[in-house]
Amino acid sequence: MWATGRPCIGSPATIRKASPHCFFMGPGGGCGRGARRFFDPERFRVVLFDQRGCGRSRPLASDPDTDLSVNTTAHLIEDIEKLRELHEVDRWTVLGVSWGTTLGLAYAQAYPDRVAGLVLALVTTTSGREVRWITQDIGSIFPREWDHFAAAIPDSLRRLRLVDAYATLLADPDPTVRQRAAGEWCAWEDAHISLGPGHQPNSRFEDPDFRFLIARLVTHYWRNHAFLEDNQLIRNVGVLDGIPGVLIHGRYDVSGPLETAWRLHQGWRTSELHVIDDMGHGGGDTFLDTLTTSLSRVACS
Repeated sequence: MWATGRPCIGSPATIRKASPHCFFMGPGGGCGRGARRFFDPERFRVVLFDQRGCGRSRPLASDPDTDLSVNTTAHLIEDIEKLRELHEVDRWTVLGVSWGTTLGLAYAQAYPDRVAGLVLALVTTTSGREVRWITQDIGSIFPREWDHFAAAIPDSLRRLRLVDAYATLLADPDPTVRQRAAGEWCAWEDAHISLGPGHQPNSRFEDPDFRFLIARLVTHYWRNHAFLEDNQLIRNVGVLDGIPGVLIHGRYDVSGPLETAWRLHQGWRTSELHVIDDMGHGGGDTFLDTLTTSLSRVACS
């Protein structure tokens, strides 16, 4: 999970007009240098915040003894508020990417008075329907890869949903069982995001500790539908009316179909929806330009 929160910098006039920023991604992605590319350092001040359990947060979820009961969306929202207070920010612009759009929406709906604008890319809400799609129904598009993904579940766990079965394997006392499950989970992650032009496998999945951390946090949040009521973020999106927002989504994004972004846009009167025709779940020639342009326009208007 990445979070950023920095005021725009530059001339004193720019500082007064521009709002700070908060950026979310994950679960488990952690901060990386790539996060900085969304922000012009001549204009923006950016604080990178790692979600509990990943990046520079401690303890890491890659330690199987790390307690995840205190790693929920409600905990993360309050962490973000503490970050805002620490930096003495009154209102800021939220940028969320992928699962970070779930957290960005949840934060904005909890604290709308603290949000000056939202830019959400690769939009998800982690609803039960979305989790079922990404772990089960999407197998109709990737049947070979899904069969392999499902076949890794032992007979004793076949009664469970796939996300619950994998979470169980990732909690197994045998490290060999945990690592095998993490490898299979991440191979499936790489498969279902591969429709974007020029897709390359995620090199970070070559690290066994990172594979386990990602698989553990993702299954933790997905099996619990991000610890939200089902469809809560779409049902309550009207709370954001009056807050300028941009939703950015890829036409080829089968990991998180366009329907979610469309439904949010329909219920959020002050939002825009940009559909990028050459993009899946990330990538594409115009994604970065669309995101950075939207961020500058919403944040510094």
